[in-house]
Amino acid sequence: MGTPSHWMLAVSLLGGIGLFLLGMTMLTDGLKLAAGRALERILAAWTRTRLHGLVTGVLLTALVQSSTAMTVAAIGFVNAGLLSFTSALWVVFGSNLGSSVTGWLVAWIGFKLKIDAFALPAIGLGMALKLTGDGTRRGGLGMALAGFGVLFLGIDMLREGFEGLGTRALPPLGSDLTGLAMAVLVGVGLTIVLQASSATLTLVLTAVAGGMMPVEAGAAMVIGANVGTTLTGILAAIGATSNARRLAAAHVLFNVVTAVVAMALLSPLLRMIHSVGIWLLGSGDVVTQLVIFHTLFNLLGVALMWPLSGPLVRFLLSHFGSADEDVARPRYLDRNVAAVPALALQALRRELARMGHLAMQLAGEATRLNPMALPWAAPSPEADARLARQLQAVERLQKEIGRFVSEISRNQMHQEVAAQLPELLRIATHFDTLTRVMHHVGVQGNHTPRAQVGGASVLSGLSGLMLPGMPGNPPDDAGAGSPDIVACVVPVFTAAYSFFVSADPEGAHQGPGGEWLAGEARTAFEEAYQTAKAGLLHAGAGGAVDVNAVYEWLSRLSDLRRAVEQGFKAIQRLAALPELSAQLDGRFADGGSSDAEPAG
Repeated sequence: MGTPSHWMLAVSLLGGIGLFLLGMTMLTDGLKLAAGRALERILAAWTRTRLHGLVTGVLLTALVQSSTAMTVAAIGFVNAGLLSFTSALWVVFGSNLGSSVTGWLVAWIGFKLKIDAFALPAIGLGMALKLTGDGTRRGGLGMALAGFGVLFLGIDMLREGFEGLGTRALPPLGSDLTGLAMAVLVGVGLTIVLQASSATLTLVLTAVAGGMMPVEAGAAMVIGANVGTTLTGILAAIGATSNARRLAAAHVLFNVVTAVVAMALLSPLLRMIHSVGIWLLGSGDVVTQLVIFHTLFNLLGVALMWPLSGPLVRFLLSHFGSADEDVARPRYLDRNVAAVPALALQALRRELARMGHLAMQLAGEATRLNPMALPWAAPSPEADARLARQLQAVERLQKEIGRFVSEISRNQMHQEVAAQLPELLRIATHFDTLTRVMHHVGVQGNHTPRAQVGGASVLSGLSGLMLPGMPGNPPDDAGAGSPDIVACVVPVFTAAYSFFVSADPEGAHQGPGGEWLAGEARTAFEEAYQTAKAGLLHAGAGGAVDVNAVYEWLSRLSDLRRAVEQGFKAIQRLAALPELSAQLDGRFADGGSSDAEPAG
């Protein structure tokens, strides 16, 4: 057979890149499924200090073979409240260092062993595990193992493609300043296109090994790959929380500073690495030189950031904050967490509790715009706008929760996880209804006219309301014994406010037994409501007050009662949800049992 055409070799290169990326995706997704809640426990236990966070980032990135995936996952875990900002910061720094493990695997396995000897058995065994344990930990490990094999098949195809292209197939990249700058830009562009710095590193290693470019140009492309990998983190942080945006900014800063220092020290570092390689190994293998360079300049970046981390954290925490935007934006929901249903369920429950907190805040605000004491406070000119913003935030959260539930429903999950999703949507509906009703009650209260009579605030001008003893109104004996209508409803709004405070899912009254306190407050509200209702009806029937005014107040109190009932149902349902740890840990620990069939 003759020499393959350049066209066929180009197709081979594209296929190699595709296999590499497919293998990396399978490896990452499989490990996420296999880990389940173990990911959360690992991150919580292993990131207590910055050294622990750094080591965790290195190890997890070495495992999933993608610093980009680890960085995006760290942003997702910050969004979900599973990692603090400082802990995630060092996980990201560690992920950059951990990405050098890919280079070592390529150098040691991809160029020194026969790929078929282990890649094909890994694919076969991995798919057998996946097919026999779909949706379980065993199936996730099988997918990861198959992905590992596919990844190295892609590396082998790339190596063969570059060897066949010859040394003049690519545009020349010199070792001068212009050539190195061009190489950096090529590295950035390749990583942006491939969405994986590990893929770019593999391409560079195979190209350098095949004599396609000098080691200096390869080193510059590796530096560019480190800068290009920040784009994925930036995209993941768009529309995310303040902490996620801060983390993406820290990732960019780390990679750019490291790249600048590495470019400044490029020639001395390469000469030192070459000399050490000759001394230790007796040869100047360019692939090993490049891998050592990649590891060394990432270590240099960690060393630079170690003393600067304190000021960096303080600077980032003082930026990227926007109170109104952050209130309306989901704090815990993230598409990266959605890939692990057990973690997604926890993030969903946290976001639901936050939605309930915002709903109770609006309810409390709306209640205070109604008579809670005498004299009744004057209307607030900015209250309508504030209530509208609060309502918009809760409605947006409900939509995001619904969208998030739809997203995780498309993933395989255990029946225990799937069974909670309709209940969580039902709770979100209760909070949304409470918010809409209390927004209406608050606007009504803020627009009800007040009048000062005898030093006390009473209701006037509402549908011709007539209170005895007011100037120009009928004398007291015309309605003897009739209650002041404002004083009559004050206890109802006071009791409602107490309920909303006690029913706040993130309030001080929640926790074990919190629903019992909310139940007591609801009973007190019901007693105040029935007393006020009887008083208003008696006053209206006796002619002491205008009947239309009685109807309007009864309608408002009825709305208030409906809101309290909706809040009480939500709190009861939240309290009835099973504990996540007891429910899921055992299922993921045993790799799936006969009573844990996958759903979805």
